[in-house]
Amino acid sequence: MNTVLGKERTIGGLPVAVVWGYVATLLFMVGDGLEHAWLSPYLIEQGLTVQQSATLFTAYGAVLAIASYFSGVLTEAWGPRRVMIAGMIAWLVGQILFIEFGLKDLNYAVMLPTYAIRGLGYPLFCYSFLVWVTYRSPERILATAVGLFWAAWSGGLYVVGSYFPAFMIPKIGYIGLMWSAIIWVLIGGIVGIFVVKDTKMGKSSANSAKDKFKSLLSGLTICIEKPKVAIGGIVRIINSTGIGAFPIFFPLYLSSEYGYTTEEWLQIWGTMWVANIAFNLVIPYISDRWLGWRNTIMWIGSVGCGVMTLVMLYTPQVFGYNFWAMMLVGIFFGIVLTGYVPLTALVSSMAPDKKGSAMAVVNLGAGLAYFIAPAIVGAFIGSIGVHGVMWIFALLYFVSAILMIFMKLPNEEKQDENVAEKQSGERRELAEIK
Repeated sequence: MNTVLGKERTIGGLPVAVVWGYVATLLFMVGDGLEHAWLSPYLIEQGLTVQQSATLFTAYGAVLAIASYFSGVLTEAWGPRRVMIAGMIAWLVGQILFIEFGLKDLNYAVMLPTYAIRGLGYPLFCYSFLVWVTYRSPERILATAVGLFWAAWSGGLYVVGSYFPAFMIPKIGYIGLMWSAIIWVLIGGIVGIFVVKDTKMGKSSANSAKDKFKSLLSGLTICIEKPKVAIGGIVRIINSTGIGAFPIFFPLYLSSEYGYTTEEWLQIWGTMWVANIAFNLVIPYISDRWLGWRNTIMWIGSVGCGVMTLVMLYTPQVFGYNFWAMMLVGIFFGIVLTGYVPLTALVSSMAPDKKGSAMAVVNLGAGLAYFIAPAIVGAFIGSIGVHGVMWIFALLYFVSAILMIFMKLPNEEKQDENVAEKQSGERRELAEIK
């Protein structure tokens, strides 16, 4: 329902501009994700080696991680609109050069740097918008607002970004599909830039070069000033590392050991993300209204993902080849994964005057997962096998649950102190009576 608070129109308590920003995020991420599911096999079929393809995506991931970090602090220093414009331009430049001078001729020397440049795009565009969301959204629905962002992000990258290529590749081919991505990004970029205003984002916003340099470093210094922000960054790494590693090795395991086809795995994986997007709207609402951010991350996100990692491992051992059993596992995995959504709201609330800096740490954690996930698989798959690697990821999820014990908001700590004082007083009174 549309309402008006003061002079600002809202939808469900969120400013209309924020809602349009979700639309922009979805459209941008469709364009960014059109090639993710097929580019590597395509390049290998065209003559590149597996190592060359892996290096291409590693370079992309390296730039993506750097851009993820700077998205938050640059937003505070320069304002969200400028950072979003920079992200859109970087993506468009990288995409056009990658297609025209790299992909068409399979010129690897050109593909490597141009695809890496493209990695600047969505973190600068989408994550700077996310910082803006944390400032513009009322705290009572902040986790819901963040959940809607991730629903739009995932819907563009994993859902539309998967189904659209499946429909269009037979009609326009791989190169044509890559060109069509530009249209998606342009439309999403223009919508986002139009609705987001360059408002002051926090005390760290400044005009001098010295203050802007300090702002760039604030994402690192805030980890010293507020250790809980650093803990949140570690939890964010764990959040994406486990789920991000599964496509590297688990489909091969299901195929070789139990006879699952690639198409069946893609259906399981895609349905998991559909469930994730649907519950991105439900779990954060429950978190805001009843369960609380920290408990949601600890029990639904961390413990839930740890348990579901092991369920995913042992389901085929118990049931053998059973497509629907694995589909059900995927659905539940997608649901519990949404338990991590309130992490953004929680960490940003740890530094209310430096939300951009805190978000830089969270975004860096998301980017670093692109390195850590394949590193764990590469380091341990040969020695301890699939079972051992899955247990590593399950244990990491359980570790994130333990870390959440220390992530209490100031009001929660004050409540604990009041309870402790009350219990201490009761004990003293009891001792006096005795």
